[in-house]
Amino acid sequence: MESKKIKIVAIIGSVSENSFTRKSLKLAVDEIEKNENVSVDIIDPRDFDLPLPGLGIQNESRKRLQKIIGDADGAILATPEYNGSFSSILKMTIENLGYPSELAGKPIAILGVASGDMGAIKSIEALRGVCAHIGGIVLPNSTSVAHISDKFDSDGKCIDEQTERRIRRVGFGLVGYIIDYNS
Repeated sequence: MESKKIKIVAIIGSVSENSFTRKSLKLAVDEIEKNENVSVDIIDPRDFDLPLPGLGIQNESRKRLQKIIGDADGAILATPEYNGSFSSILKMTIENLGYPSELAGKPIAILGVASGDMGAIKSIEALRGVCAHIGGIVLPNSTSVAHISDKFDSDGKCIDEQTERRIRRVGFGLVGYIIDYNS
């Protein structure tokens, strides 16, 4: 019997084309794609016309987002730290996943990036609380990267080996958890 291919969604919590969030998530996705039994759908909120939460609007874009995430076996949520929390675009994406959320019961890895000394500790903490509240299975080893602007060169390549290993571990750890969880 052939085993089912694992499906991961990677949600970019930034709308900036050249964001460090986007660059960091790309490393985690690259690590996941090394496994031929895993596929990754990258969710860029800019590609969706998501309605404001609370209006009860169920447009085609929202339905498409819910389907993609509903079909996934797990998710990586990547966010910058803005004002001590995760990005509003990521919150809006989560709010458009319905209730019960399409992330309910799914393993979730969190990747946070920030410019300051503390990294994205507060955004990860806030996002962990939201994900747990909606029924997600938040993995324990969230990754926070401090001084993110010092970790990439102008071409978008990570220039710090330890940081690159930590970011790649986000993807590797999520796939490992899903394999163990489904065994």
